[in-house]
Amino acid sequence: MNNARHKDPRNDERDRIDFAQAGIGRLFLHFLLPTVLGMVSSAVFIVTDGIFVGRGVGSDALAAVNIVAPVYTLATGLGLMFGMGCSVVASIHLARGKQRIAGINVTQALVVPLLLLLAATAALLVGWRPMLGWLGTPESLFAPSREYYLYFVPFLVPLALFNILMFLVRLDDAPRFAMGCNLLAAGLNIVLDYLFIFECGWGLAGAAVATGIGYTLGALLMLDYMLRRSRTLRPARVKLSRRSLQLTLRNIGYMTYVGSPALLNELSISCMMLVGNYAFIRYVGKEGVAAYSIVCYLFPIIFMIYSGIIQAAQPIMSYNYGAGLAERAERAFRLALLTAAGFGTLVAAATWLGGNRMAGLFLPSEAPGYIHALKGLSLFALGYPFFGVNIAAIGYLQSLEHGKAAAGLTLLRGILLMAFFFVVLPIRWGETGIWLAVPAAECSVALLLAVTWFIRRHRTASALS
Repeated sequence: MNNARHKDPRNDERDRIDFAQAGIGRLFLHFLLPTVLGMVSSAVFIVTDGIFVGRGVGSDALAAVNIVAPVYTLATGLGLMFGMGCSVVASIHLARGKQRIAGINVTQALVVPLLLLLAATAALLVGWRPMLGWLGTPESLFAPSREYYLYFVPFLVPLALFNILMFLVRLDDAPRFAMGCNLLAAGLNIVLDYLFIFECGWGLAGAAVATGIGYTLGALLMLDYMLRRSRTLRPARVKLSRRSLQLTLRNIGYMTYVGSPALLNELSISCMMLVGNYAFIRYVGKEGVAAYSIVCYLFPIIFMIYSGIIQAAQPIMSYNYGAGLAERAERAFRLALLTAAGFGTLVAAATWLGGNRMAGLFLPSEAPGYIHALKGLSLFALGYPFFGVNIAAIGYLQSLEHGKAAAGLTLLRGILLMAFFFVVLPIRWGETGIWLAVPAAECSVALLLAVTWFIRRHRTASALS
């Protein structure tokens, strides 16, 4: 065993990590810093596009990107769904000594989404006109929305694979490699954004292609790692027999079940953008959409960091759950919950203190949407702490294979309550009500979770007494 370790120095760090016995705090920190930094670098894709588009093309272009953004979040959501689902299932198999089955799960989680997204990309390109109509594109924004849409959609496959592979590389205990791929891809995106928009004058097409190339590079680097350098989770060959295909469908169905809350989280962001755009077009106009697009750029960044926090805890929770060590899984969850809630509070405070600087990154102070953004950012920030609590709770349920409960909470907070408040609050408070819709939904679900936890704790204490 020791000789095998010396033969492959790349695995020395992985061999020192013991999910079942190492200190929970040490394990969490081992994954937390590179995972969150990697997610922050992914967020650079979003922020960079927003800054370069807003400053280099204009506020209408910024609004147009926001119109098309639900297509981006859908592809990201599919990647997160298969990545999270595969990571949870493979973690449990590894805890039970079933390494080859975990490798088969990896193959299934890469191939099936690839085929689905190739078909979806073709359909979206052929049906671009009705799709833009469904996204609620106003006539004044139709041309720039069409430009960004047609140049970005061809990159949906590498975007999804990028998100799947981040989970798998981290589960193979190479979180720093995943972080490096994120940083390199984000750096390339920044350089290309500047060249394509300011030097080449390609406008929205340049922004879309720059982002797509960045995701493609990151996906290729991580795929190369999984195929040539991974030992624990190297993809395994799947037979093409009828029985094997039936098992593949069953496994994909279960990974989808476990990972579906991750897709629903992304769909909730799409819902937030879509319904919010409709509300601002109705009550404020296109300058309101431009202001709202700033929040729609910032909100996924906050979500990515929360996601990074729970992804750092996920392999610890799933592995110990699979090994029958429930108390260790709960300790990892508590660390993730406190970290997410603390981060949300800090971001809310930073937004209240520096909202003008945040708005100024995307729009000049003389732009019509700037004043609306100043008002909206501070109101929207009220929901950040509750958002962190909700994401941590949903991630915990996912990690323990409670897919129905996690999906139900995600559907409630991210779609049903959010849509309800977007409809109801503006009737009473106008533009202020639109900005408060998302915080109201997040606060409602956090209160529901608190009440549920209190009731369960009270019942447990009564049973023990």
